[in-house]
Amino acid sequence: MIGLLQHNAPQELIDQASQLGIAIWAKPSESATHILQWNEDRLELVSIAEKATVCVDFVSGAAAHRRQFGGGRGQPVAKAVGIKGDYIPRVLDATAGLGGDAFVLASLGCTMTLIERTPIAYLLLSDGLKRAAADTHTKEIAARMSLHFGDGRKWLTERAAGIGPFAQQEFDVVYLDPMFPEPGKRAKSKKNMAAFQTLIGGDEDADALLAPARLIAKKRIIVKRPRHAPLLANARPDFVFDGESTRFDGYLPSNGIQKD
Repeated sequence: MIGLLQHNAPQELIDQASQLGIAIWAKPSESATHILQWNEDRLELVSIAEKATVCVDFVSGAAAHRRQFGGGRGQPVAKAVGIKGDYIPRVLDATAGLGGDAFVLASLGCTMTLIERTPIAYLLLSDGLKRAAADTHTKEIAARMSLHFGDGRKWLTERAAGIGPFAQQEFDVVYLDPMFPEPGKRAKSKKNMAAFQTLIGGDEDADALLAPARLIAKKRIIVKRPRHAPLLANARPDFVFDGESTRFDGYLPSNGIQKD
């Protein structure tokens, strides 16, 4: 069970959490497994059993180091979406999660549209983007990122039919990074991310994302997977970019438009 502690939390956050169906607590419930709390001007997810904390921080820490020293366009995710020369794609990230890859791509100039369906991840990412927008070093990057709450499957299907919130928008790349539970691999995750994955669980319905994505993207669809994970929807990719622990499966659109 999870809820948001009222103590010190901004009223805007309390209202937002309530609208998303998250319990609001004056003190933690006895049955609580996780707590959302406002600590030092940021939203944190705390796992009670594992004493692990998760927040989204694009301003400092690992994100700042990657922004400054992460390899720029040489990173696998940048190559996968096709950044090259003057070409900077418009990317729809339909499974945004905590927004790590989206922020990297935005820092390289991509216009990023993000969809996240899990209320907890959405609140954490929304908070991280607000703080990034308020910081001198990251505000231009955050300005290239727009976050929406919703189910990626539904929004992709509607866009493919020419309806829904994105009916008038064009996307060069659709990026998919569904949560993939790997049996026996949990111990290898950092403690805080393992706690987050335990709460969120796997995207068991992720196969349904690929077909509508291929109808939307003008250039390519990129699916991020653990290196030895099975193919999404059992569909063989047209090309693959390998990373150290992950791979990026690339698919051409099925709408008659070919990649460069």
